[in-house]
Amino acid sequence: MTKVIKVIALGSLLASSAVYAASTAGCVGCHGASFEKAAMGKSKIVKDMNKADIVTALKGYKDGSYGGAMKGLMKGQVAKLSDADIAAIAASIKGGGTAVTAAPVAKKEIIDINAKMRDAKRLDKEDLGNKKVVSELTLGLRQTDLYSEESETEGTKADYSRPAPGQSTKFERAFVNAPPMIPHSVEGLLPIKQNNNQCIGCHMPEAAKAMGATPIPTSHFTNYRPTTVLKDGELVKEGKTVGMNGQLGNVGDIKIAKAKKTDHLYQGRFNCSQCHAPQAKIDTLVGNTFQSDGLTDELKSSSNLIDVINEGVK
Repeated sequence: MTKVIKVIALGSLLASSAVYAASTAGCVGCHGASFEKAAMGKSKIVKDMNKADIVTALKGYKDGSYGGAMKGLMKGQVAKLSDADIAAIAASIKGGGTAVTAAPVAKKEIIDINAKMRDAKRLDKEDLGNKKVVSELTLGLRQTDLYSEESETEGTKADYSRPAPGQSTKFERAFVNAPPMIPHSVEGLLPIKQNNNQCIGCHMPEAAKAMGATPIPTSHFTNYRPTTVLKDGELVKEGKTVGMNGQLGNVGDIKIAKAKKTDHLYQGRFNCSQCHAPQAKIDTLVGNTFQSDGLTDELKSSSNLIDVINEGVK
Protein backbone atom coordinates (compact mmCIF):
# COMPACT_ATOMS: atom_id res chain seq x y z
CA MET A 1 0.00 0.00 0.00
CA THR A 2 2.86 2.35 0.84
CA LYS A 3 4.39 1.82 -2.60
CA VAL A 4 1.08 2.60 -4.33
CA ILE A 5 0.72 5.86 -2.43
CA LYS A 6 4.24 6.92 -3.32
CA VAL A 7 3.65 6.09 -6.99
CA ILE A 8 0.75 8.56 -7.05
CA ALA A 9 2.62 11.12 -4.98
CA LEU A 10 5.53 11.31 -7.36
CA GLY A 11 3.48 11.29 -10.56
CA SER A 12 3.50 15.04 -11.19
CA LEU A 13 7.06 15.39 -9.95
CA LEU A 14 8.37 12.95 -12.52
CA ALA A 15 6.32 14.41 -15.34
CA SER A 16 8.18 17.67 -14.97
CA SER A 17 11.60 16.21 -14.21
CA ALA A 18 12.18 15.07 -17.78
CA VAL A 19 11.47 18.56 -19.05
CA TYR A 20 13.45 20.54 -16.54
CA ALA A 21 16.29 18.05 -15.93
CA ALA A 22 16.95 18.31 -12.18
CA SER A 23 14.47 21.14 -11.66
CA THR A 24 11.51 20.90 -9.31
CA ALA A 25 9.92 24.07 -10.71
CA GLY A 26 7.30 22.16 -12.65
CA CYS A 27 6.15 20.22 -9.59
CA VAL A 28 4.71 23.08 -7.56
CA GLY A 29 1.51 23.34 -9.60
CA CYS A 30 0.25 20.08 -8.10
CA HIS A 31 2.35 19.61 -4.97
CA GLY A 32 2.65 23.22 -3.80
CA ALA A 33 5.71 25.43 -3.47
CA SER A 34 6.88 23.44 -0.44
CA PHE A 35 5.43 20.09 -1.57
CA GLU A 36 2.81 20.51 1.13
CA LYS A 37 -0.22 19.58 -1.03
CA ALA A 38 -1.71 16.23 -1.87
CA ALA A 39 -1.53 16.16 -5.67
CA MET A 40 -4.98 15.66 -7.21
CA GLY A 41 -6.26 15.39 -3.64
CA LYS A 42 -5.05 11.78 -3.49
CA SER A 43 -1.30 11.61 -3.12
CA LYS A 44 0.80 11.41 -0.03
CA ILE A 45 2.33 14.77 0.87
CA VAL A 46 5.80 14.60 -0.63
CA LYS A 47 7.46 16.84 1.96
CA ASP A 48 6.68 14.12 4.50
CA MET A 49 8.72 11.57 2.55
CA ASN A 50 12.38 11.39 3.48
CA LYS A 51 15.16 12.02 1.01
CA ALA A 52 16.15 8.36 0.81
CA ASP A 53 12.60 7.34 -0.14
CA ILE A 54 12.49 9.91 -2.94
CA VAL A 55 15.87 8.81 -4.30
CA THR A 56 14.83 5.15 -4.08
CA ALA A 57 11.60 5.86 -5.94
CA LEU A 58 13.27 7.83 -8.73
CA LYS A 59 16.06 5.30 -9.23
CA GLY A 60 13.56 2.46 -9.06
CA TYR A 61 11.47 4.02 -11.82
CA LYS A 62 14.61 4.39 -13.91
CA ASP A 63 15.75 0.77 -13.64
CA GLY A 64 12.22 -0.65 -13.65
CA SER A 65 12.34 -2.12 -10.15
CA TYR A 66 9.84 0.27 -8.58
CA GLY A 67 6.26 1.32 -9.16
CA GLY A 68 2.78 0.06 -9.84
CA ALA A 69 0.29 1.15 -12.51
CA MET A 70 2.43 4.12 -13.56
CA LYS A 71 5.64 2.12 -13.79
CA GLY A 72 5.91 2.09 -17.60
CA LEU A 73 5.21 5.78 -17.95
CA MET A 74 7.54 6.86 -15.16
CA LYS A 75 10.40 4.74 -16.45
CA GLY A 76 10.42 6.74 -19.68
CA GLN A 77 10.26 10.06 -17.88
CA VAL A 78 13.26 9.47 -15.63
CA ALA A 79 15.36 7.65 -18.21
CA LYS A 80 17.59 10.68 -18.85
CA LEU A 81 18.08 11.63 -15.20
CA SER A 82 21.55 10.98 -13.85
CA ASP A 83 22.18 9.94 -10.25
CA ALA A 84 23.28 13.51 -9.64
CA ASP A 85 19.98 14.83 -11.04
CA ILE A 86 18.03 12.49 -8.80
CA ALA A 87 20.03 13.51 -5.75
CA ALA A 88 19.49 17.18 -6.61
CA ILE A 89 15.73 16.71 -6.91
CA ALA A 90 15.52 14.93 -3.57
CA ALA A 91 17.78 17.51 -1.90
CA SER A 92 15.75 20.39 -3.30
CA ILE A 93 12.49 18.89 -2.02
CA LYS A 94 13.91 18.25 1.43
CA GLY A 95 15.69 21.58 1.64
CA GLY A 96 19.11 20.00 1.79
CA GLY A 97 20.48 21.57 -1.34
CA THR A 98 20.43 24.67 -3.48
CA ALA A 99 17.08 25.31 -5.11
CA VAL A 100 17.19 24.23 -8.72
CA THR A 101 16.01 26.79 -11.26
CA ALA A 102 14.14 25.67 -14.30
CA ALA A 103 15.92 26.09 -17.60
CA PRO A 104 13.89 27.95 -20.21
CA VAL A 105 11.98 25.63 -22.50
CA ALA A 106 12.10 26.49 -26.19
CA LYS A 107 8.72 26.98 -27.80
CA LYS A 108 7.92 24.06 -30.04
CA GLU A 109 6.20 24.29 -33.38
CA ILE A 110 2.76 22.74 -33.69
CA ILE A 111 2.68 19.63 -35.86
CA ASP A 112 0.20 19.54 -38.74
CA ILE A 113 -0.61 15.83 -38.83
CA ASN A 114 -2.68 16.31 -41.99
CA ALA A 115 0.09 17.85 -44.10
CA LYS A 116 0.86 14.62 -45.99
CA MET A 117 -2.84 14.08 -46.57
CA ARG A 118 -3.03 17.34 -48.55
CA ASP A 119 0.20 16.89 -50.52
CA ALA A 120 -0.44 18.13 -54.08
CA LYS A 121 1.43 15.27 -55.80
CA ARG A 122 -0.43 12.70 -53.76
CA LEU A 123 -3.81 14.29 -54.47
CA ASP A 124 -3.06 14.33 -58.20
CA LYS A 125 -2.03 10.68 -58.14
CA GLU A 126 -5.12 9.62 -56.22
CA ASP A 127 -7.59 11.73 -58.20
CA LEU A 128 -9.31 8.84 -59.96
CA GLY A 129 -11.88 11.11 -61.60
CA ASN A 130 -9.25 12.49 -63.96
CA LYS A 131 -7.74 9.13 -64.90
CA LYS A 132 -8.51 7.49 -68.25
CA VAL A 133 -7.69 4.10 -66.84
CA VAL A 134 -8.24 3.03 -63.22
CA SER A 135 -6.35 -0.06 -62.12
CA GLU A 136 -7.54 -2.58 -59.57
CA LEU A 137 -4.80 -1.46 -57.22
CA THR A 138 -6.34 1.98 -56.85
CA LEU A 139 -9.93 0.88 -56.32
CA GLY A 140 -9.51 -0.17 -52.70
CA LEU A 141 -7.73 1.04 -49.60
CA ARG A 142 -5.63 -2.13 -49.44
CA GLN A 143 -3.69 -1.20 -52.61
CA THR A 144 -3.36 -4.81 -53.79
CA ASP A 145 -5.14 -6.61 -56.62
CA LEU A 146 -8.05 -8.89 -55.86
CA TYR A 147 -6.24 -12.04 -56.99
CA SER A 148 -3.40 -11.82 -54.46
CA GLU A 149 -5.23 -9.98 -51.69
CA GLU A 150 -5.63 -12.98 -49.42
CA SER A 151 -1.96 -13.97 -49.44
CA GLU A 152 -0.17 -10.64 -49.82
CA THR A 153 -2.32 -8.05 -48.05
CA GLU A 154 -1.62 -7.12 -44.46
CA GLY A 155 -3.60 -4.74 -42.34
CA THR A 156 -2.01 -1.45 -41.42
CA LYS A 157 -0.35 -1.69 -38.03
CA ALA A 158 -0.85 1.34 -35.84
CA ASP A 159 2.00 2.42 -33.57
CA TYR A 160 0.79 4.48 -30.61
CA SER A 161 4.16 4.92 -28.92
CA ARG A 162 4.74 8.59 -28.17
CA PRO A 163 7.14 10.70 -26.07
CA ALA A 164 6.41 10.97 -22.36
CA PRO A 165 4.21 13.85 -21.12
CA GLY A 166 6.19 17.07 -21.16
CA GLN A 167 8.45 15.93 -24.00
CA SER A 168 5.93 15.90 -26.84
CA THR A 169 4.88 18.51 -29.40
CA LYS A 170 1.26 19.58 -29.79
CA PHE A 171 -0.75 18.52 -32.83
CA GLU A 172 -2.60 21.12 -34.86
CA ARG A 173 -6.37 20.81 -34.52
CA ALA A 174 -8.18 19.43 -37.55
CA PHE A 175 -10.89 22.08 -37.33
CA VAL A 176 -11.95 24.93 -35.05
CA ASN A 177 -12.58 23.62 -31.53
CA ALA A 178 -11.84 20.03 -32.47
CA PRO A 179 -10.92 18.06 -29.33
CA PRO A 180 -7.12 18.13 -29.47
CA MET A 181 -5.32 14.85 -30.08
CA ILE A 182 -3.17 13.55 -27.24
CA PRO A 183 0.45 14.08 -28.37
CA HIS A 184 2.15 12.17 -25.56
CA SER A 185 2.25 8.60 -24.30
CA VAL A 186 -0.86 7.43 -22.45
CA GLU A 187 0.80 4.39 -20.94
CA GLY A 188 -0.32 4.15 -17.34
CA LEU A 189 -2.84 6.98 -17.79
CA LEU A 190 -5.75 5.01 -19.25
CA PRO A 191 -8.35 3.85 -18.55
CA ILE A 192 -9.76 6.77 -16.60
CA LYS A 193 -11.74 5.64 -13.58
CA GLN A 194 -14.01 7.35 -11.08
CA ASN A 195 -11.27 7.66 -8.49
CA ASN A 196 -8.29 7.83 -10.81
CA ASN A 197 -7.92 10.49 -13.51
CA GLN A 198 -4.21 11.08 -14.09
CA CYS A 199 -4.90 13.72 -16.77
CA ILE A 200 -6.10 16.40 -14.37
CA GLY A 201 -2.84 16.32 -12.43
CA CYS A 202 -1.16 18.27 -15.25
CA HIS A 203 -4.04 19.84 -17.17
CA MET A 204 -6.02 21.57 -14.42
CA PRO A 205 -5.59 25.34 -15.00
CA GLU A 206 -3.76 25.92 -11.72
CA ALA A 207 -1.15 23.30 -12.63
CA ALA A 208 -0.97 23.50 -16.43
CA LYS A 209 1.37 26.49 -16.75
CA ALA A 210 3.97 25.04 -14.42
CA MET A 211 3.71 21.66 -16.12
CA GLY A 212 3.88 23.07 -19.67
CA ALA A 213 0.51 21.46 -20.43
CA THR A 214 -2.63 22.69 -22.18
CA PRO A 215 -5.08 23.90 -19.51
CA ILE A 216 -8.59 22.46 -19.40
CA PRO A 217 -10.87 25.15 -20.92
CA THR A 218 -13.67 27.03 -19.13
CA SER A 219 -16.32 25.03 -20.99
CA HIS A 220 -15.27 21.94 -19.03
CA PHE A 221 -16.04 23.74 -15.77
CA THR A 222 -19.56 24.68 -16.88
CA ASN A 223 -22.76 22.68 -16.47
CA TYR A 224 -25.20 23.24 -19.33
CA ARG A 225 -27.69 20.57 -18.32
CA PRO A 226 -31.10 21.68 -16.99
CA THR A 227 -31.63 21.27 -13.26
CA THR A 228 -33.96 18.30 -12.87
CA VAL A 229 -35.47 17.14 -9.55
CA LEU A 230 -38.19 14.76 -8.40
CA LYS A 231 -40.38 16.55 -5.88
CA ASP A 232 -43.56 15.12 -4.34
CA GLY A 233 -44.00 12.76 -7.27
CA GLU A 234 -43.50 15.51 -9.84
CA LEU A 235 -40.56 15.71 -12.25
CA VAL A 236 -39.44 19.33 -12.29
CA LYS A 237 -37.04 20.60 -14.93
CA GLU A 238 -35.70 24.15 -14.66
CA GLY A 239 -38.59 25.00 -12.37
CA LYS A 240 -41.30 23.62 -14.68
CA THR A 241 -43.25 20.42 -14.01
CA VAL A 242 -42.77 18.07 -16.95
CA GLY A 243 -44.13 14.82 -15.54
CA MET A 244 -45.99 13.14 -12.71
CA ASN A 245 -45.88 9.67 -11.16
CA GLY A 246 -42.86 8.66 -13.21
CA GLN A 247 -44.42 9.70 -16.53
CA LEU A 248 -42.46 12.25 -18.57
CA GLY A 249 -44.57 14.83 -20.36
CA ASN A 250 -43.77 17.25 -23.17
CA VAL A 251 -40.46 19.02 -22.62
CA GLY A 252 -40.25 20.79 -25.97
CA ASP A 253 -41.20 24.12 -24.45
CA ILE A 254 -38.44 24.03 -21.84
CA LYS A 255 -35.96 26.79 -22.49
CA ILE A 256 -32.26 26.08 -22.57
CA ALA A 257 -30.81 25.61 -19.13
CA LYS A 258 -28.87 28.40 -17.53
CA ALA A 259 -25.17 27.74 -17.72
CA LYS A 260 -23.78 27.13 -14.26
CA LYS A 261 -20.06 27.79 -13.86
CA THR A 262 -18.26 25.84 -11.18
CA ASP A 263 -14.81 25.82 -9.63
CA HIS A 264 -14.43 22.10 -10.25
CA LEU A 265 -14.32 19.93 -13.36
CA TYR A 266 -17.88 19.21 -14.51
CA GLN A 267 -18.48 15.47 -14.26
CA GLY A 268 -19.87 15.28 -17.79
CA ARG A 269 -16.35 16.19 -18.97
CA PHE A 270 -14.50 13.97 -16.50
CA ASN A 271 -13.79 11.10 -18.90
CA CYS A 272 -11.17 12.84 -21.07
CA SER A 273 -10.71 9.90 -23.44
CA GLN A 274 -14.33 10.02 -24.64
CA CYS A 275 -13.27 12.97 -26.85
CA HIS A 276 -9.46 13.11 -26.75
CA ALA A 277 -7.60 10.25 -28.41
CA PRO A 278 -3.92 9.37 -28.86
CA GLN A 279 -2.50 9.85 -32.36
CA ALA A 280 -1.00 6.82 -34.06
CA LYS A 281 2.18 7.03 -36.13
CA ILE A 282 0.44 6.19 -39.38
CA ASP A 283 -0.19 7.82 -42.75
CA THR A 284 -3.74 8.35 -43.95
CA LEU A 285 -4.85 5.79 -46.52
CA VAL A 286 -6.19 8.39 -48.93
CA GLY A 287 -5.56 12.07 -49.50
CA ASN A 288 -8.06 14.73 -48.56
CA THR A 289 -8.43 18.38 -49.51
CA PHE A 290 -10.39 19.32 -46.39
CA GLN A 291 -9.20 22.47 -44.65
CA SER A 292 -11.15 24.05 -41.84
CA ASP A 293 -12.51 27.57 -42.24
CA GLY A 294 -11.44 29.96 -39.52
CA LEU A 295 -8.56 27.86 -38.22
CA THR A 296 -6.34 30.79 -37.24
CA ASP A 297 -2.86 30.36 -35.81
CA GLU A 298 -4.33 30.88 -32.34
CA LEU A 299 -7.12 28.34 -32.80
CA LYS A 300 -4.72 25.71 -34.12
CA SER A 301 -3.71 25.10 -30.52
CA SER A 302 -6.44 26.69 -28.41
CA SER A 303 -10.20 26.82 -28.05
CA ASN A 304 -12.98 29.41 -28.00
CA LEU A 305 -15.63 26.75 -27.40
CA ILE A 306 -17.13 28.58 -24.43
CA ASP A 307 -17.83 31.62 -26.62
CA VAL A 308 -19.40 29.49 -29.34
CA ILE A 309 -21.62 27.62 -26.88
CA ASN A 310 -22.79 30.83 -25.25
CA GLU A 311 -23.44 32.61 -28.56
CA GLY A 312 -27.08 33.64 -28.70
CA VAL A 313 -27.81 32.16 -25.27
CA LYS A 314 -27.19 35.13 -23.04
